[in-house]
Amino acid sequence: GVFAHLELLEAQAYKAAVKQEESEQQKEKLAGLRARVQELRLQRDDLRAKLDLQQKGQLGKEGVVSDPAQPSPRAVVEWKIKNLMSMLQVFYLTGISGKLTKRGVCFCISTAYEGTYLDSYHLDLLTKPEVQIYRHSLPVFIPLQQIAKKYLQTDIRRFLAVLSDHLNAYVGRRYQADQLQEHFSEQIEGTLQRNSLCNLLVFNYNVSSTSKTFPFHARLLYRDLCCSLPTEVDVSCASDAPAALAEMAAAHVGLFRRMALHKAFSSFSSAGESMD
Repeated sequence: GVFAHLELLEAQAYKAAVKQEESEQQKEKLAGLRARVQELRLQRDDLRAKLDLQQKGQLGKEGVVSDPAQPSPRAVVEWKIKNLMSMLQVFYLTGISGKLTKRGVCFCISTAYEGTYLDSYHLDLLTKPEVQIYRHSLPVFIPLQQIAKKYLQTDIRRFLAVLSDHLNAYVGRRYQADQLQEHFSEQIEGTLQRNSLCNLLVFNYNVSSTSKTFPFHARLLYRDLCCSLPTEVDVSCASDAPAALAEMAAAHVGLFRRMALHKAFSSFSSAGESMD
């Protein structure tokens, strides 16, 4: 009746308010972390400059003549170690931590989606005679070698950041698919189809958990592997379906593009239940 509908609207309004407050808190926290990262980067650059001056001074005192453009192998190794130590402190605030090992450094990349911690992956790097990957626990479908070829020898910081983006986007897509399958299985026909990278999802669905028909067919493609929202969305229904269903399918396209998959489902399924 009317009272039940009002209670439903009040519950939805309360949930929306709570989510908005949590979102604002996360934004404030993220802004603070970014400011701290920037501060640490400035400190690192300052320390790096002081280290360079100190090394030049020591070489001058020892009477060693060297070409500044061709530093000694020992100086290069020492610089790499100090640079890695400074990065460990910076990356700790962004979900990447690490520790020095006898051979180099071991990084731990922690992943999360919307405040929910998911998985951690480890990456061992060798620093002698050059930086190279020793071993790792990353999924085989993450383009590790491609990222390493582009950044590992020139910018380790960028290498780790891009790798973290790939991992967080992957677990985010996987998390959404798992949530959809777990909480909305009655609205999905069979099993949601997805590949190992979870950048292609295909499924048939309905907006009501009480209906036994599945008029909508969805195909979500994530061309940007560093993104947890689809770049291409196609939602269709039978050619002879009523115009209302075709309009609803078009509206779902927009929801899937801008919202997490399970949240989009929650949104239009609640609307469908209210209409019922």
